[in-house]
Amino acid sequence: MRSTSRYATGIMGAALLLGCVSGPASSQDDAAGKRVLVFSKTAGFRHDSIPEGVAAVQQLGEQGGFTVDATENAGAFTSSNLRRYAAVVFLSTTGDVLDARQQRAFEGYIRAGGGYVGVHAAADTEYDWAFYGGLAGAYFQSHPAIQPATVHVEDHAHPATSGLERAWNRTDEWYNYRSNPRERAHVLASLDESSYTGGTMRGDHPIAWCQDYQGGRSFYTGGGHTKESFAEPAFREHLLGGIRWAIGDAQADCRPETGYRPLFDGTSLDGWRQAGPGSFTLSDDGTLTSSGGMGMLWYAASGFSSYSLKLDWKMAGDDNSGVFVGFPPSDDPWSAVHNGYEIQIDATDAADRTTGAVYGFKSADLTKRDRALNPPGEWNTYEIRVEGERLRVWLNGVKINDFTNTDPARSLVDGHFGIQNHGAEDEVSFRDIRIKELPSKVSEGD
Repeated sequence: MRSTSRYATGIMGAALLLGCVSGPASSQDDAAGKRVLVFSKTAGFRHDSIPEGVAAVQQLGEQGGFTVDATENAGAFTSSNLRRYAAVVFLSTTGDVLDARQQRAFEGYIRAGGGYVGVHAAADTEYDWAFYGGLAGAYFQSHPAIQPATVHVEDHAHPATSGLERAWNRTDEWYNYRSNPRERAHVLASLDESSYTGGTMRGDHPIAWCQDYQGGRSFYTGGGHTKESFAEPAFREHLLGGIRWAIGDAQADCRPETGYRPLFDGTSLDGWRQAGPGSFTLSDDGTLTSSGGMGMLWYAASGFSSYSLKLDWKMAGDDNSGVFVGFPPSDDPWSAVHNGYEIQIDATDAADRTTGAVYGFKSADLTKRDRALNPPGEWNTYEIRVEGERLRVWLNGVKINDFTNTDPARSLVDGHFGIQNHGAEDEVSFRDIRIKELPSKVSEGD
């Protein structure tokens, strides 16, 4: 909780520092590519970790290939100046830091496709500005003492969390929020409230999330209170991944995700069977990686008729695999080829046989696909939605294919699905296969 004296001290410190900053100060040459603005003005409590945070983002810019400017001058928030930046990092800002004109400029910037990165006390900022509250995702409510806690990584494909342990143990000041952002934003990580004292969010405690917001991109992390956070390799990787996504250098599915249940959670293959030659290897980090072939690992425990299937995948290079849907139960992988449909994963091939295609039947929208696709070595997320005979594919949150089956022999109304191990030279990995069963009524929209 904040004390009156602590609040006053923060205001005085902010006023002194603001007097020394006249505008953005470049940390790199303008030719370095995309630019990021770090904004750390405070009108309330001031975190003593802000200098370490600014320095860390500057170092991450050197690592990630983007230029970093830092300022505490709200005068930087003009339409013409903001256009220079791919994202703005609100680094432990507090209180009312922008006036009405500056707020309008920032709203226009976000609506024109700009990026926002909120760090820690960015949630303790601009309580009377509804646009900002929606952009940040949630407002600060309270916090207990600094202490260790366990962070559960929920999304293992987003660049902010893809390199983290499934259970991330670290020390910070853990915020409680006035509302739960899960219904509005895509939760990347949440706190295990049983691992520390002082959590007030009844067991569902998001601590990092992302969202597409009114035309722009928003990433928020509740970490970063302590100076030590910005020297912590895992937290720096987390922050860099969030910035890379916000500036558009990495893609991810940041739509809200609720109602899914795991079919493969990284720990057990109960319900799955291998059809044909080859296999998948399960690693300690919960990743399935293909070897040999041509075979398929399929979910034999049950079939599905109307559903949204999500799974994360990664290619090592120019590899080949796919996700088969809508085939009858069989331990012959060619049954899936002849009776179902394959959503292809392949870096290079003909348009109807490359990533996002319904193999041999319909190419993806290649322009949208290319914009949404992360390169080999990085994770991607498919949503494959089957409703009646309609099959739609989203790649990292972007709809890239919409196909309707007209062949009774390949009916999608009831069937199984599986992931392909294509051949000895192909290496494709999968994570977090989950499903949400949908009403049987066919949807006409997205």
